[in-house]
Amino acid sequence: MTRLQTEALLLRSVEFSESDRIVHLLTPERGRLTAIAKGARRSIKRFGGSLDLFNHLRVQIDKRRGMARLEGAVLIDPFLSLRAVPGRFALASYLVELLDRVAPEAGAPSDLRRVFAFALAALRALSEADVTPGLRALLELQTLDVLGLRPELGRCVHCGRAPVGPGPVAFHVADGGVLCGACASRCDAPLLRVHLGTLRALEQGIEFGTARLSRISWSPQALAEALELVSRFQRFHMGIQLRSEPFLDQVVGSPPESGRPPA
Repeated sequence: MTRLQTEALLLRSVEFSESDRIVHLLTPERGRLTAIAKGARRSIKRFGGSLDLFNHLRVQIDKRRGMARLEGAVLIDPFLSLRAVPGRFALASYLVELLDRVAPEAGAPSDLRRVFAFALAALRALSEADVTPGLRALLELQTLDVLGLRPELGRCVHCGRAPVGPGPVAFHVADGGVLCGACASRCDAPLLRVHLGTLRALEQGIEFGTARLSRISWSPQALAEALELVSRFQRFHMGIQLRSEPFLDQVVGSPPESGRPPA
């Protein structure tokens, strides 16, 4: 790649030297991409108002040597409503930080386009959403799914059998999915206990897509189980804690403290 004209979402913008910015972009062709915007802190004509968090842009990028250089950016959508509601801003900040940390920098074109399309659809959905803890859990899970880190919620990760109720079933965080009763009885690791209704709601959340996330209703018990499962799975398999997470916990709601060590 020497020159690229494409859409992009701005994931992060950092001041660099007296006049420049380093920007982290998500693009449909190249995935996550870092570029320097020379003179961005001074040039209103070239970049004025376009290099803000969440912005959907049309960009021109030059990468003939070294770091990619952002030559121009035209604003498509600033997602202003994300900035007007604290819950929306908190969850959108968490989403773009997560993508900035783990979205692929290269890969199969279809995978890169899928990640970009998901991110754009998620920001559009959040722009109109009533942000709740349940929405948080489902959006986190959808993000893990699009990044190839979907937990197994329907069949035992050891033997492939479907777990049965009526009580809660076991979820093994390290192995990434549920266990049937027989496999759980042979497991020495601490396990989460989750009701089948919670697992079905989480599966529905993945299949529904971003446009219908708010249609799933939660009982207090199911919500607590969902938040804990998604939080522990994400932290174990991604190995990161995001800077935006404490603010999201404060504004939207945090996973319950069970006191149990991760499985």
